[in-house]
Amino acid sequence: MTQHRRRRFTMALCAALAAFGLGTAHASDAFPSRPIRIIVPYPAGGVVDALARVVGDKLSGKYGQPVIVENRPGAGGNIGTEYVAKSAADGYTLLMASPSFAVARLFQKSIGWDPVRDFKGIACFGAIPNVIVVPPQVPAKTLPEFLALTKGGKSPQTYASSGIGTSSFLAGELLVQTARVPLTHVPYKGQPEAFTDLLAGRVDMMPMSTSLALPQIQSGKLRPLAVTTLQRAQALPDVPTVAEAAKLPGYEVATWLGLLAPGKTPQPVLNQLSQDVAAVLALPDVKAKFRDLAIEGQPMKGTDFDRFVASEVETWTRVVQQAGITPN
Repeated sequence: MTQHRRRRFTMALCAALAAFGLGTAHASDAFPSRPIRIIVPYPAGGVVDALARVVGDKLSGKYGQPVIVENRPGAGGNIGTEYVAKSAADGYTLLMASPSFAVARLFQKSIGWDPVRDFKGIACFGAIPNVIVVPPQVPAKTLPEFLALTKGGKSPQTYASSGIGTSSFLAGELLVQTARVPLTHVPYKGQPEAFTDLLAGRVDMMPMSTSLALPQIQSGKLRPLAVTTLQRAQALPDVPTVAEAAKLPGYEVATWLGLLAPGKTPQPVLNQLSQDVAAVLALPDVKAKFRDLAIEGQPMKGTDFDRFVASEVETWTRVVQQAGITPN
């Protein structure tokens, strides 16, 4: 081989090796190449936190990368949500969301993020049915009896919620509008305070998660009137839905829970996360843990979850406007 040919061969070989090295570098940078954070905008210990940890642990094993659950509570979930909205759109910072995510802007002027524009869905895990319960002091044994008692007007009937914008508030307000009853809303700072006053009979009714209400129902301290989902709850199969009991076919409220990413996250990353989370949700042990947490319904993948969030925003905007509530 002449010196000229040797030089050309060496240059070609170096170029090939460089190209191979570049390709290898890109392969090693495939998502995810570093830890992922799931931001829970509520304190540790609740259902939203528990679900994030179940899914995060399985993703960590799948990816060989830490998936860290980080609690950033405050302002009804808005502090953690805004943090994710402003994070890099690269798939490494995700948000656990619940119904307040879709309605927060209806109640607070200061919110700078939009649930449809600034986020993309990865997966909706399912929903926890709410059940409308009353303490034994309330004479109504069924939802129609309670509505009749309310319409009678002899004594104002009240319903408790864990705060404006929460699932319990939305369930109560939708009942007021669809059944056309004069219920008085009594908001609390959180579910424990509302729960305490309900058990003591200081408020007449509360829509709450079946997972929290079930032990009190079984002990006779609360009486179930109806569940707020379209289908009966697996944990309370003998309790009718609001739609059944009160002949209100359009009534539906559930505490849905899901995982989202910042809105400009690349589609290939969203697709991978959605596919991998779907695989996690299909695992038998994950299904069992979800059942223990009273999660029901079929999971939704990314684009279906996006459409669902948009429909939630549209529905509750109408309800809130009809209630005459303006953002503070």
